[in-house]
Amino acid sequence: MRKDRPSLTAQRVAVSRAAHQLYDDPRILDDPIAARIIGPQGEAELLTHRRRFDTRLACRLRAFLVARSRLAEEALVAAMASGVRQYVVLGAGLDTFAFRSPYSAARLRVFEVDHPATQAWKRDQLSAAGIPLPESLTFVPLDFETQTLATALREAGLECAQPAFFSWLGVTMYLTPDAVMATLRYVASTLPEHSGIVFDYVVPLASLGVVPRLAARALLLRVAAAGEPWQAFFDPGVLAAELHALGFTHTEDLGPEEINARFFCNRRDGLQVAGLGRVMRAQR
Repeated sequence: MRKDRPSLTAQRVAVSRAAHQLYDDPRILDDPIAARIIGPQGEAELLTHRRRFDTRLACRLRAFLVARSRLAEEALVAAMASGVRQYVVLGAGLDTFAFRSPYSAARLRVFEVDHPATQAWKRDQLSAAGIPLPESLTFVPLDFETQTLATALREAGLECAQPAFFSWLGVTMYLTPDAVMATLRYVASTLPEHSGIVFDYVVPLASLGVVPRLAARALLLRVAAAGEPWQAFFDPGVLAAELHALGFTHTEDLGPEEINARFFCNRRDGLQVAGLGRVMRAQR
């Protein structure tokens, strides 16, 4: 991502979530804010270019995007049952949880972390759509070249002596493996018991069958052309071992088969997940 512009991928993801609200039945993720936050250009794309949302690649990608958000929000509910009152959304983009959260600021504080350019763009989108900022939300602009995640969160008011739950969706593949592990190490070793994280990641293309590999390669070419190439790929077994070595005591790793079994069985529209994306939950 260039420093002088917001993430193009963040816009595409938000439009896909909005498309899910319009085109898919039943919904995996109910998000009444989705269509409002994408702005007039995004809304026009939804209404005038329906066919591009009906391709097999678009449907399978959309299924994964909404499923990973649903999984993260379900994991947050479980974390709150263990006493967590702080929720950190890393690489928030146009995520809408804070604006449809059923919890008061006293019950749950939300910290949205993102690059300053993307965060400024989001605030403009919210203002243009007339979406008010909830009392529970704190924006945390972060440029990794000048600031660390730990410092940014501490300065924003995160209580480091209290557990926190993190969601980190659509980010790890754009970072180096070392950068990914550094963030996971922060959650595992710096924050207290009951802290945890949900994140998605991609497996090496070589681990896929021929057809999924071709579809995945097409997706890689698209994001690279947008200036946001993928860099990090993880083997599930190796990743799980590394998470336990960092200090996480429980992990749950869901691939396409497990996600389809949980959310996409017996659908009339045939919506389902396929490809190289997986969702990992790691807890202390």
